[in-house]
Amino acid sequence: MTRSNDETGLPLGIHMLSRRGFLGHTASGLGSIALSMMLTQEKLLAEKVRSVGGKQPIRPNIDPSQPFAPRNSHLPAAAKNVLVIFCSGACSHVDTFDYKPELIKRHGQPMPGADKLVTFQGQQGNLTKSPWKFRPRGECGKMISDLVPQLGDLADDICFIHSITGKTNTHGPGENYMSTGFTLDGYPSMGAWATYALGSANENLPAYVAIPDPRGTPQASVNNWGPGFLPAAFQGTDFNANQPIRNLSRPEGIDPRKDAATRDFLNELNARHLERFPGDSELAARISSYELAARMQMTVPEVSDLSTEPAETLQMYGADDTQNTLKSAYARNCILARRLIEQGVRFVQLFNGAYQTGGEGVSNWDGHKALQTQYSIHGPVLDQPTAALIKDLKQRGLLEDTLVVWCTEFGRMPTFQKGASGRDHNPEGFTCWLAGAGVKAPFTFGGTDEFGYKAVDNVVDVHDFHATILHLLGLDHERLTFYHNGIERRLTDVHGRVIKDILA
Repeated sequence: MTRSNDETGLPLGIHMLSRRGFLGHTASGLGSIALSMMLTQEKLLAEKVRSVGGKQPIRPNIDPSQPFAPRNSHLPAAAKNVLVIFCSGACSHVDTFDYKPELIKRHGQPMPGADKLVTFQGQQGNLTKSPWKFRPRGECGKMISDLVPQLGDLADDICFIHSITGKTNTHGPGENYMSTGFTLDGYPSMGAWATYALGSANENLPAYVAIPDPRGTPQASVNNWGPGFLPAAFQGTDFNANQPIRNLSRPEGIDPRKDAATRDFLNELNARHLERFPGDSELAARISSYELAARMQMTVPEVSDLSTEPAETLQMYGADDTQNTLKSAYARNCILARRLIEQGVRFVQLFNGAYQTGGEGVSNWDGHKALQTQYSIHGPVLDQPTAALIKDLKQRGLLEDTLVVWCTEFGRMPTFQKGASGRDHNPEGFTCWLAGAGVKAPFTFGGTDEFGYKAVDNVVDVHDFHATILHLLGLDHERLTFYHNGIERRLTDVHGRVIKDILA
C-alpha cells in the first residue's frame, strides 16, 4: 500500500498548501513587496551592472523627457559628428582605390592556385584588369582609378584601409554587418549606438538621419538605420532631398491656428498627466517625441530647402546637371547631408545605390554581368557630388570635427565570372576609407594580395572598423553596452580592436 500524509491524505512527498500556510506566506510576501517598494523609492534597489571582459559597462544617463540631450563621451573625442557614405551593392575595390600592377600584368590568365575557384554565383574565369586606368593622385601620388577622378584628387585628405574583411557574400546580411556589426536583422545600427551614447547638438532636428539614394532604399532597407533592441527614439529618421519626412506635414484642409491650438491643449493634458505620474518614463519619452515632431515641422523644411544654395555651390556638386539626372538627384542629397552636419546632427548616413530599382545595372554597384557598362553609370553619379561634399565640409571648417566614412558591404573578385563580363562578390578583402577628424591623411593601412583577392597585410574586420569609429567619437566600444535578453550587447559583439595606426 502507498503510505499517505496524515494531514492531506495525499501520497508522501506531495504537499498541498493549507489555508493556514497560505495566510502565513501571504503575510511574508506582502512584507517583501513593501520592502522592495521602499528600496525602489529610495533608489537603493538597482539592477546589478555586469562586467564585460573585466570592464564595467558605462550606461548613458538618459532623461526620458530629453532623450537627445548632449551627453559626455567616455574619452576625449576627436569627432563630434559622423557622416557615413555607403555604396550599396558592393563597390569594386580593384576598379576604384586598390591598385594592383600584377592584376594588369596577368590580365587574361588564370589566378594561380584558384583556376577552378567557385564563389557566390559560380565558377570564376580569368584574372581581369580594371577597364579604367589608375593614375597617381594628389601630392602623395596615391594610385586611384579614372572611374573616380575627383575623389582621387582628394587623396591627400583620405586614410585608406585596404584590408577590410567581411563575414558574408550576400548583400542584405553584408549591409547588416557593415551597418550593425551582425549579419542578422534586429541589431542596432552604428548611428543608433552613437546617438544612444551621445545625444545630439540640435534639439530641433533628429539626432540621426539616413538619406536613402533617390532610386530607393538599400537591400537591408531600414535595418541599416534601425534601433534594434535600443529604445526606438534612437532609430534613424529617413528622408532625402526629394522625399520629405513621412507624416510630418500638416494634412490639407487643417487650419494652422486650430492645429496650433490643438497641440497646445494636448501639451496641457500631457503635462497634467505627467504631474500625476512623475515616474512614467514611457509617457515622458512619448511627450518628448511629439514635441520634437512639432519642432521639426518648422526646422526640417528649412534645412531641406536647397533653393537658398548659391548657383556656384549647386554647380560644384553637380546638382544643376540636367543631362545626368541620377547624378543631380544624388548631388542634392549630398548638399542635404552637409546642411544637416552644419546644423549639428550627430550621425548622417548617406546612401549611393539602391536595391533592384530603376532597372538592372542602374540601381547599385552589383556589377555581375556588364561591369564596365554598369560602372560607367555609377562612377559619375558618385564621384563629383561626393568629392564636392568633402571639399565643402573642409572649406567650411566642418571637416575638423566631422569623421567621414566611405564604405560598402564587401568587395569584388579580381576575376570575371565564367562566361560573364562582371565580378562576383568578395568579402575576403576590400577597401573602406576615412577622412576628417582624428585620422591620418594621406595614409594607407593594410593591403590585399597581389591580385586584390584576399586581405593579407594588417588584416582587420568590420568590428575593428566600428571600434575605431566609436573611439574617434570618444566611446569605448567594450564599455558601450545595452543589456538585452541576458546579454550585455554591444556594436562590436565580443570582438574588435581600435586601429591605432591610423589615428592622428
